Amino acid sequence: MSDSALEVALEVRGLTRRYGNRTAVSNLDLTVHKGDVYGFLGPNGAGKTTAMRMMLELIHRDQGTVKFFGESNLVKARQYVGAIIEIPAFQEWLSGRDNLELACAYAGIPRSQQDQEIDRVLERVSLKERAGDKAGTYSLGMKQRLGIARALLGRPKLLMLDEPTNGLDPRGMREMRDLIRSFALHDQITVLISSHLLAEVQATCNRVGVIQAGTLRGEGVVSELLADKATNLVEVGCRDTEALAKVVANFPEVAILGPGEAGRTRLRHGTMELPELNRKLVMAGLDIESFIPVQRNLEDVFLEMTR
Repeated sequence: MSDSALEVALEVRGLTRRYGNRTAVSNLDLTVHKGDVYGFLGPNGAGKTTAMRMMLELIHRDQGTVKFFGESNLVKARQYVGAIIEIPAFQEWLSGRDNLELACAYAGIPRSQQDQEIDRVLERVSLKERAGDKAGTYSLGMKQRLGIARALLGRPKLLMLDEPTNGLDPRGMREMRDLIRSFALHDQITVLISSHLLAEVQATCNRVGVIQAGTLRGEGVVSELLADKATNLVEVGCRDTEALAKVVANFPEVAILGPGEAGRTRLRHGTMELPELNRKLVMAGLDIESFIPVQRNLEDVFLEMTR
């Protein structure tokens, strides 16, 4: 579906940031549609946080434009956007509620509305029972949720969350994942999350953009990227990986993607049918211990976009 057929929550064009001779973000184009949970995916140091800081005008951009819901003036658009960039910081000696009261005052929320608004966001992130405790006693997961509560003040239409599951244990990651997805499903809030965690992005997001070395390598709907039939995958169990690589090099349509599960080697077999590939490997004298077709995942997409 074209961009014109959907309301665009965030439109980034040509975003660039240089530090001396080093280009941290280069000519970045990004489109987040209303209702998306969009995964801004890339390794640490890829430029994700720098790009998000530029979008919010926390740092200078050398070139490029940013529009939130069609508005390029961030002062006017600020009411639509809530954000957490890097680890959320709080006054640790104050309670969670007191920290949110400070945020309300900073955001210009009238005093008569603050108690109701704070209760709403605390309830939304399941922190109401601990709201009176000092923020310094909160676990990392609770601080992340308090940060999201702060970002929800004023009822934004777009949330920008920088590595929201970073450092969380498996239970905390799952709770955060469910919370993020619920914003789009139940609150009609569009979400942009940056992450280097492939599995989390695949489980959370409906659309993804892949950034590497400050450059967008690809963008698309997760379900469509995973359903792409142009690249078929199989994991081959063969202890002599060097011999396997030499044999595979003779087949132009087959490529080694890297290690798979349980010591197997992952191959992209392209248009070659699996029985034919298996027969050719055996006929080449390889000792094949296992031959397992695998489902495509976001790791495969990422490796293809960034190879």
